[in-house]
Amino acid sequence: MENTIVQGWDRQGVALPKVEVVPVKYCLYARKSTESEERQVLSIDSQIKEMLQLAEREKLEIVEIKKESHSAKETNQRPVFNEIIEEIRNGKYTGILTWAPDRISRNAGDLGKIIDLMDAGLLRDIRTYGQRFANSPNEKFLLMILGSQAKLENDNRGVNVKRGLRTKAEMGVRPGLAPLGYLNERSPEKGRCKIVIDPMRAPTIRKMFEHIAHSGMSGHAVYRWLTQVKLTTRSGKPLALSMVQRMLRNPFYYGSFEYPRNTGQWHKGSHEPLISRELFDEVQDRITTVPHAKWGAKEFDFVRLIKCAACNSSVSAQEHFKKRKSDGYIRRYVYYSCSRHYDRTCTAPYIREEELIQQLLSIIDSIDLNETDAKKKFDQEFAKHQDFMQRVLGKESDLSSPDRINVRNYVKHVLREGTREERRDVLSCLKSRMYLDKGQLVLKPKEIDLPSI
Repeated sequence: MENTIVQGWDRQGVALPKVEVVPVKYCLYARKSTESEERQVLSIDSQIKEMLQLAEREKLEIVEIKKESHSAKETNQRPVFNEIIEEIRNGKYTGILTWAPDRISRNAGDLGKIIDLMDAGLLRDIRTYGQRFANSPNEKFLLMILGSQAKLENDNRGVNVKRGLRTKAEMGVRPGLAPLGYLNERSPEKGRCKIVIDPMRAPTIRKMFEHIAHSGMSGHAVYRWLTQVKLTTRSGKPLALSMVQRMLRNPFYYGSFEYPRNTGQWHKGSHEPLISRELFDEVQDRITTVPHAKWGAKEFDFVRLIKCAACNSSVSAQEHFKKRKSDGYIRRYVYYSCSRHYDRTCTAPYIREEELIQQLLSIIDSIDLNETDAKKKFDQEFAKHQDFMQRVLGKESDLSSPDRINVRNYVKHVLREGTREERRDVLSCLKSRMYLDKGQLVLKPKEIDLPSI
């Protein structure tokens, strides 16, 4: 379309200055949401077909057709829509042709962008199948109302869905996919869903709980057994160890579930329990949940100070946890052994950390020690003591930091009574390389014949 010259007259019949009218160029925008509640909306091809017919009837100039399948509930989630905004700012077109106002926006952020473009005169016209929104106050106001109405529908839909899920939970049906061992089944009665036992996997999962409760199998042992009997997920994939651990902690198997999660709202399920509450509680007493550190976050005190006297490999450490039956207290045990880096057949025995510390105390006087660093650490601890006396007890300490101390006695005290962090600090002052020789801590090992590589 070419620009046209428009001549106007006022009420007295006097000619007004001629005005050049630039025709509106449109971008045809078709969008289909991926949300299930909008499945009945026209498909993208149908939208384009209808809007092209409208453009032909109204003689509208379409310079580009854009389409995408994205939800319009959230701002900046539609890449094609963002392209349209930028191209309008660059003057590529000044109008939008779309099926309905809610195709453009269902959120306040994107609707605000459209109104800002109209206020700036960059967007002159919006056409839908049954309405037109020109750049005038009344029509922009109407567009904002329709856009706000679409947002209101989305918000109310979310509230209604959550209410329905809560009602479903109160009826004893856990929302979402049922745990392994159960199946989601749609009941013919009013289309309601129910959860039924999976005849293929349920017997194996029941035996899993029984093995732990009655046979004393550990979680890892049960995982290996599940691998042997080839228990898989619904998609046929092998189970991960973390999934088995979650299953062992899941109260759904004895007929109870929490919904929403982490709210403390528990419901009695209408499904058939796979195990009894007593069996579940017995399994919880037998399994121990140990807090897992991130990869590389665990530090052991002696791994960098000691080598194996038999093969010169570095010493590695392992930690184990054991729960005391009397009071449930979880105790941590650390064992050091040869890493077998140079000799895979090395038979050097394990040694517990407590025994290793006792042996270190017996040879501490012969170890090369960075006494300057050890004295600094002593001074830091002494300063903490002075600060404690003043802030907590309200009095100055009569003691002053001695100029000369037996730093080896200080190191021995920390090894006996200090925390793990304090012990790690003083061990950094040790300069001698130590070796483990048949469970004994020594400074000078015998000659080592390293295996050929």
